[in-house]
Amino acid sequence: MLQNRPSISVFFPAYNDEGSIERMVRDALVVLPTLTDDYEVIVVNDGSRDTTSSVLDEMAAKLSFVKVIHHQINQGYGAALRTGFRHAAKDLIFYTDGDGQYDARELAALVPLLTPDVDIVNGYKLKRADNRRRRLLGSIYNRLARLLFRLPIRDVDCDFRLIRRSRIEQVQLVSSSGVICTEMVRKLHAAGCTFAEVPIHHYPRAHGESQFFTLRSVARTASDFFLLWWKIVIIEPLLPARPAFEEIDIQTAMVAEQVQSSSE
Repeated sequence: MLQNRPSISVFFPAYNDEGSIERMVRDALVVLPTLTDDYEVIVVNDGSRDTTSSVLDEMAAKLSFVKVIHHQINQGYGAALRTGFRHAAKDLIFYTDGDGQYDARELAALVPLLTPDVDIVNGYKLKRADNRRRRLLGSIYNRLARLLFRLPIRDVDCDFRLIRRSRIEQVQLVSSSGVICTEMVRKLHAAGCTFAEVPIHHYPRAHGESQFFTLRSVARTASDFFLLWWKIVIIEPLLPARPAFEEIDIQTAMVAEQVQSSSE
């Protein structure tokens, strides 16, 4: 485990997770004091239409370490993640879904792997606890993502990640759908970040229904996925590198100013 016990932000994107989100938050509050003395828990309510909003507001009123951010309308999984990253204030950021299919207490298994040489620790599912159709779609998506984007991890579809805040701030994320995970891993890898992986458990969804596996959602994700691939894998490498003239001009101006000041 890290010796200096860095501060940790935990956040959960939540959409219609009234039956699971309170337990996720309380599990996080159980494990965090064993890992650090400085922590916060953030929930991004992405326009839920059930009672998730009131459940979260009641918790935030009682628990001082909990902060809730409400999207007035559903903006998408990627938008919820971007909001979470933007509001996280601690040294390390951990996020996982609010639907209860992961155990937030397994964060304790990720922290020891975040050595000085590692920037991101990514979980991978020991066994996916979904029906056959969802397992098939998830497997196809994961294989395509690894192949087309040359990702350095085995399970990009596992939203159980511990990231250094200084590193996530170095990349600009734009996706609003679930392809944000592929975008994030690709851009972090391109920025020189190092990854470690750890196996974690995946549980059946006990409350509500997944919003990802509807026909409309799958179609949108497929469209976003290939548009993202076209943009950052095919087009961006063909664009000329940004010239360093601006930086040189700034440095030249600073030297000229120093010379002028000393001559005076």
